[in-house]
Amino acid sequence: MKIYFLSMILLLLGALLSIVVKDRAKFKVCSIFTFISTVMLWIPSLTVLLTGSPISKSIYMSPIFGDVSFVVDPLSAFFVLVISTMSFLGTVYANGYMKPYFEKGMNISSHCFFLMMLVMSMILVVTVQNALFFLIVWELMSLSSFFLVIFEGEKKEVLSAGIKYLVYMHLSVIFIIAAFVMLNIQADSLTFSDFANVLQTNEQFANIVFFLAFLGFGIKAGFVPFHNWLPDAHPAAPSHVSGIMSGVMIKTGIYGILRVITLMGTPSKYVAYTVFIVALVTAMYGILYALAQRDLKKLLAYSSIENIGIIGLGIGLGLIGLTYNQPLVAMLGFVGGILHILNHSIFKELMFFGAGSVYNKTHTRDMEVLGGLIKKMPNTATLFIIGAIAICGLPSFNGFVSEFLIYFGMLKGTIGGNTALFITLVLAIAGLAMVGTMAMLCFTKAVSITFLGQPREEGIYNKVEGDVAKCMWIPMAMLALFALVIGLMPQFFVALLLGPISMFVQAPCFMLPIAVINMMQILAVCFFILTVLIVVMFCVKLFARKKVEEHTTWGCGYNRGNSHVQYTGASYVSLFLSTLKPLFKRVTHIKKPKDLFPSEAHYEQDIEDIEEAYIVKPILKWDERFLSKFERIQSGNIQQYILYGLIFLVLAIIGMIYFG
Repeated sequence: MKIYFLSMILLLLGALLSIVVKDRAKFKVCSIFTFISTVMLWIPSLTVLLTGSPISKSIYMSPIFGDVSFVVDPLSAFFVLVISTMSFLGTVYANGYMKPYFEKGMNISSHCFFLMMLVMSMILVVTVQNALFFLIVWELMSLSSFFLVIFEGEKKEVLSAGIKYLVYMHLSVIFIIAAFVMLNIQADSLTFSDFANVLQTNEQFANIVFFLAFLGFGIKAGFVPFHNWLPDAHPAAPSHVSGIMSGVMIKTGIYGILRVITLMGTPSKYVAYTVFIVALVTAMYGILYALAQRDLKKLLAYSSIENIGIIGLGIGLGLIGLTYNQPLVAMLGFVGGILHILNHSIFKELMFFGAGSVYNKTHTRDMEVLGGLIKKMPNTATLFIIGAIAICGLPSFNGFVSEFLIYFGMLKGTIGGNTALFITLVLAIAGLAMVGTMAMLCFTKAVSITFLGQPREEGIYNKVEGDVAKCMWIPMAMLALFALVIGLMPQFFVALLLGPISMFVQAPCFMLPIAVINMMQILAVCFFILTVLIVVMFCVKLFARKKVEEHTTWGCGYNRGNSHVQYTGASYVSLFLSTLKPLFKRVTHIKKPKDLFPSEAHYEQDIEDIEEAYIVKPILKWDERFLSKFERIQSGNIQQYILYGLIFLVLAIIGMIYFG
């Protein structure tokens, strides 16, 4: 554990040092210290994952905390590995992305400090085993990410998104505190190991604690209906922060849920079905709203909700397998869900970096004014396309592997002989298939409208002078490589997960390779077909001797293509979305042509989240009206404030006399 604590000290030292160095060196300092820390954290993490033996260290903090244990068990080791690696790539990317900001003279010292603190707090969250200290580092993580989100706080929408995020995070921590308080009362301890003794002996109490924890951690993860902060906060934050938040920070909510499950042992059916159904709804809701977005980063944010749902499906399936004593189903569910944590962190960070590169060059996230960028940003476009293929779950990339395992687990679960379980899993298979279909529609839209076709706004297109700097596309290339390697050689990465899975499923390890072998056969066939197609295309191009000649033909009055005759993002998905009208609130902005030869006409349609429109906003309006009734109290008159003090003092004296 010495290496672990030294890496934490290095992150803190890097955070402090980034404040005092020159602006041009700040993110270099962050990258160097994060890299050293990442390499050091890989040592204990890989050791634990390969051997299965946890390492721990207890430190006496104070009479309040008592002994605080820091444990790197297989589950923590997996999350430490993911958090440290993805955070390092994010800091490298930030070197190029943030360059225009410090060239404008913006103060980035605090941004660098909070970026390092976010990385450190996330690692502490997944290793600390004391409830009170956990809440402190959890709050540190929330506050650090809040200050990162509001980096451009002079923009009203950014500040609004940051405040909304902070409110949701504090709502989240209320439920987590409630769960910990109940556990502390029963166990008379703050350590997680003592919590386990209580949870495993009282099922009804364990259910109540789990649902409180699921609410708290679910808000952080972005499960529906607690997702509203996510589509606002991710687009508002700088893109490297969006990548880290979506790729790894929201997974700390998943970690919290998994940690509670390890303390509970075998869950009840109520717990298993709740997680499974909420996850399915989350996946479908997230991708449906991703389809409707025109803001590229908001599309990716809603897609993160979808993928949290897929992760939750894997975890829910694992819980169902435990409940019905089907260890193979449980193992497939947990392996698929936990592997998807890694896979999503890879391709979602890749895609947020791609969106950030587009924004860095065009200064807009609106896909409807983009187009044709593959000609000027070939590296970014190619890597973004790879991310899109991976996120759609297509072979031979990593998204296919984890989703296949979840599918396979659900199919295995249908033969268990239980009618309720059979119906649930069949509906879930159909739902997940629908999610995959919508994901393909969503990301073909994102790729084609942003990078293909002709420029929709010549002014924006002409300002793009070339692709982004190497420090921005190299991290993207590494992520794309990770996605391909996991897709082609999943058995090695599944083997690393046997340690974390053993904390949930006590089943023989020989059961899992059955699914992996089947999956590898499908992958091999797909890869073989792809290879044959590439070879055939190469041979045709190599041996074709005829020279291709182009001739202009009569075009029936159609001279040449232009941006007005190609698909927009809205028109691309309008036919599909029109079948689901009740699930959206449509906001239309239209300027109709009035003259015979109109100089201007305008039609624009936005899709508003129905939960935001019909639940959140009405509550906020009611709250605003209620609080406005107390505006007179805050008059700014000092004499009136003194009068309030005197009235309170008189009431306090009367109360003391009466009750004394």
